[in-house]
Amino acid sequence: MSNANFVDYVKIFCRSGKGGSGSAHLRRDKLTSKGGPDGGDGGRGGHVILRGSSQVWTLLHLKYQRHVFATNGESGGSSLKTGASGNDAFIEVPLGTVARDPETMEVVFEITSHGEEKILIPGGRGGLGNDHFKSSTHQTPRFAQPGEDGAEGWFVLELKLLADVGLVGFPNAGKSTLLSAMSAAKPKIADYPFTTLVPNLGIVQYRDDRSFVMADIPGIIEGASEGKGLGHRFLRHIERNSMLIFMVPSDSKNIQEEYQVLLSELEKYNPELLDKRRLLVISKSDLLDEELKEEIRKDLPPVKSLFISSVANLGLVTLNDIIWSMLTS
Repeated sequence: MSNANFVDYVKIFCRSGKGGSGSAHLRRDKLTSKGGPDGGDGGRGGHVILRGSSQVWTLLHLKYQRHVFATNGESGGSSLKTGASGNDAFIEVPLGTVARDPETMEVVFEITSHGEEKILIPGGRGGLGNDHFKSSTHQTPRFAQPGEDGAEGWFVLELKLLADVGLVGFPNAGKSTLLSAMSAAKPKIADYPFTTLVPNLGIVQYRDDRSFVMADIPGIIEGASEGKGLGHRFLRHIERNSMLIFMVPSDSKNIQEEYQVLLSELEKYNPELLDKRRLLVISKSDLLDEELKEEIRKDLPPVKSLFISSVANLGLVTLNDIIWSMLTS
């Protein structure tokens, strides 16, 4: 997916439909000149509904359709006929979409499964027909309820990718290369910072037709939690991952220090991220001999670690096994 086509944050204006008016009709036909009330109820106004779709990966379509309106309900009729409900307005969104109040940024709800539907703004209720207001002392009410007004407002829709494994690291740590080597994903790969400007998802096949989803999160820099670099824009995608793989290249000046900076940025953004299972992967290790690996191991942080090379296919089978074990334990 190109950078221009990946949109994970939009602000939209929605309006639900007004409820139809109740009918104040009195029954009249060739056999009845002074019949009682038979006015039907008005139909409800259309809701604005968010619906999850596994076929949608971005909020791009809402970037160009920022106003979503449902239709009004119809008025009730004679013979207790209820007016038709207004048409609901459905908004297809990717799985992992969060709806927020734009003023407080409080979460209204989130969509996490295919076909899941949640009402963003309910339509107005239809008014009651005059049949509801008859009584022993008032047998021919000539009034009915008007329909309830619909509601309107701005909402922020924010996408947080749903993936089992998140790849975390500085630019050029080899995350995109690993994703490409382990799945059918084809992220853009080049030897300069911030090649990855949008998150990439890949489905990694495991044994016996099992699989898990891996996400390549754009490179973090020191200060990302304060909005520097790509900052908050992509840190939120890490919140959904079941486990995190911290990737540090073997030619890093100080692997432990780099790992601690990454950990610190996640903690500043959301301390709960430190509760996720972690694996440290030292990438680009095909040029290291066993003696060098042993030297590096002495200074590694106290977390499960593995040496790999995506280009040389070194350690990828073991990495697959470790990931599966951590996801299912």
